[in-house]
Amino acid sequence: MQKTLAYLALLWAAMLVSCSSDSNKYRIGVSQCSADIWRDKQNAELKMGAYFHDNVELCFAAAYDSDERQVQQIDSLLSMGIDLLIVAPNQVATISPAIDRAYDKGIPVIVFERKTNSQKYTAYMGADNYEMGKMMGEYIASRLQGKGRVMEVMGLKGSSPAIERHKGFREAMAAYPKVEIVATLQGDWTEPTAYKMVKEWLSKNADTPIDLVFGMNDRSAMGARKAFLETQTPTPLFCGIDGLPGENGGIQQVRDSLLDASYIYPTHGDQLLQLAVDILDGKPYPKETALMSAIVTPANAHVLLMESKEIIRQSRELELLHHKASDYMEQLAAQRLVNILTISLALLLLLLVIGIWMLFRQRTRIQRERTEMEREQLDFYTQVSHELRTPLTLIEGPLTQLAERPDIQQASAETSRIFAIVRRNTHQLTSLINKMLDVQVKGTRWQAIPVEDAPLTASIDPISSPLDDTPSSQQDPEEMPTVLIVDDNADIRTYLHTILQGQYQLFEAADGKEGLAVAREQVPDLIISDVMMPVMNGLEFCLHVKTDEVTSHIPVILLTARALNRHQIEGYESGADAYITKPFQPDLLLARITNLLRSRHLLKDLWSIPQGGSDGSTESHTDIPSSDDEETTRRTTDPSPQLSAQGMAFITRFKTVVEERMGNSELSVEDIGSDMGLSRVQLYRKVKALTGSSPVDLLRKARLVRAKQLLLTTDLSVSEVAYKVGFTSPSYFSKCFKDEYGMVPGDARKL
Repeated sequence: MQKTLAYLALLWAAMLVSCSSDSNKYRIGVSQCSADIWRDKQNAELKMGAYFHDNVELCFAAAYDSDERQVQQIDSLLSMGIDLLIVAPNQVATISPAIDRAYDKGIPVIVFERKTNSQKYTAYMGADNYEMGKMMGEYIASRLQGKGRVMEVMGLKGSSPAIERHKGFREAMAAYPKVEIVATLQGDWTEPTAYKMVKEWLSKNADTPIDLVFGMNDRSAMGARKAFLETQTPTPLFCGIDGLPGENGGIQQVRDSLLDASYIYPTHGDQLLQLAVDILDGKPYPKETALMSAIVTPANAHVLLMESKEIIRQSRELELLHHKASDYMEQLAAQRLVNILTISLALLLLLLVIGIWMLFRQRTRIQRERTEMEREQLDFYTQVSHELRTPLTLIEGPLTQLAERPDIQQASAETSRIFAIVRRNTHQLTSLINKMLDVQVKGTRWQAIPVEDAPLTASIDPISSPLDDTPSSQQDPEEMPTVLIVDDNADIRTYLHTILQGQYQLFEAADGKEGLAVAREQVPDLIISDVMMPVMNGLEFCLHVKTDEVTSHIPVILLTARALNRHQIEGYESGADAYITKPFQPDLLLARITNLLRSRHLLKDLWSIPQGGSDGSTESHTDIPSSDDEETTRRTTDPSPQLSAQGMAFITRFKTVVEERMGNSELSVEDIGSDMGLSRVQLYRKVKALTGSSPVDLLRKARLVRAKQLLLTTDLSVSEVAYKVGFTSPSYFSKCFKDEYGMVPGDARKL
């Protein structure tokens, strides 16, 4: 008993472990050459882009304008086992060897914002710094009306943006000979350095007038402005590059007239991350990506600032929503773990209670029959054999049947391994019990043991009965309601099969177009359809089903992951009878199917609803009333589901065809179906679903109703009436009439 409990506990633990899995993640290293407000914005955009990729982990490093530190950081990121490197080189030449080492190891490299002198990179993304310098030069020349004195404050020496912006600026200035570049100072992108360099220059050139200062970024321009404010008045104009949004950014500084102009240097961290993911996923990607930009002037600064503030506000809200969603998922994971532990504990406690109870009962029996110890031993082990072999057979038998099923044989390697462990340990436990019993049997002198043991082996055969899928253990498939499953996911169709098999006759289709063809051919009692499918989606499919005369009566359940209210509204507007969202409980689906089919079966009595005659009356001689007028009244006023407009129109057409052709004794279901544009199977299933009766039964009943009316209102003989309503034999007519009304035709005239 202790071994049984131990094996069951180990089995449950193995099932719990098999349910947990870790998804593979991409680890992306980001090497920034410095840390400033521009890079803070880009890092924030990278993080925000990662919100949409759960399998991405970002590792950031900032070199603070140190070549040596950036090289060390890149090597450290490589040792961490990153899958891709994003790098903004501090300088053109000094960082190239570290980038080359990453590329040579097979790690994709994205160079962004700044370039290197090496071609060993996977992709490059950044703005055109040469074009920026040239555009700012042209703007400055225009602002000075083609003449004036300009000071240039450079960026970090050796960095590609500083080199390219300087080159573009000088090329633009070459077209304006009256614009004199008085000084070119070497900065390093920081405000303190620019302030220091300009301050020193002014101390030596106090009498040299300056009309405009061009800083290669906004911080350099603001540092120069501070130096001029402390030294001379009036101050010149100041232009920069970056045009960052937000508080104290370049756009606000232009609006507040601290800078005369700036040039937006785009960050696009989200686009940069998407490029990295596309590379890792093996998708097509551009080798070079140029980011577009624009000049910020007092004319557009106000609008740009409002737009940037709105973007920042939305970004903060998105980040807040992300944090809330993360908290929710953590709570959900914790709750799931608690539920699993609770169920596990309950099962273990149940096993313990069962084990204790069984041991107590066995000990009580031994103590009560102490005087017959040998017999008690035999009874004890016989009882143990029964108590152990029965559950073992209930385990081993179904496992054997499951092993022969194609879906188990074609299962994944992990599932097959776990299934094999269960079977192997079950066989091992059976073998151990058999050995234990053999030892005990050989140790006693009772000769009746083989007789007692024989039924235990034979007891394996009946075990297969509860799981047997043969028709003998189920109702006749021809009598089962038919259900059409329409879903492009084969696993979902298989899962629904496991839920519905044995209760319903099932058909399948992989998309809406195929499903519509199957529905028209088979005319099922109910349809279960997904919404998101290729070729024809579930909403279109449902609309076609509900507007097609052959299938309009069929209830449709939409089974989908689209769970928003508007999605459900779309489903019901397309004609769906029920809308169930995934994940779902099998019992819920079964209950909904049962209710819908029950509702449709309640419609079978509506065949006797009177249809309006041409004279405005509510009675037609082909209506088939109930034998009990009070019951007929109750049925027609019962608030059960009513026929749809399409259903009523179909019944009306069917009655019209029967009225017109019932006198033809050779009239067949095929003839009626041909008149209505339907096949025999389609007509049968449609009429059966709407009325509960077959077309043949309804034709016979209509003939008998007409015959009774003729007997009561004309002097025709019984034979004449029989032939007039389509019976080929007066004797058969009399038999049917008596079965329907409880009297022979001749007696009907005596009423």
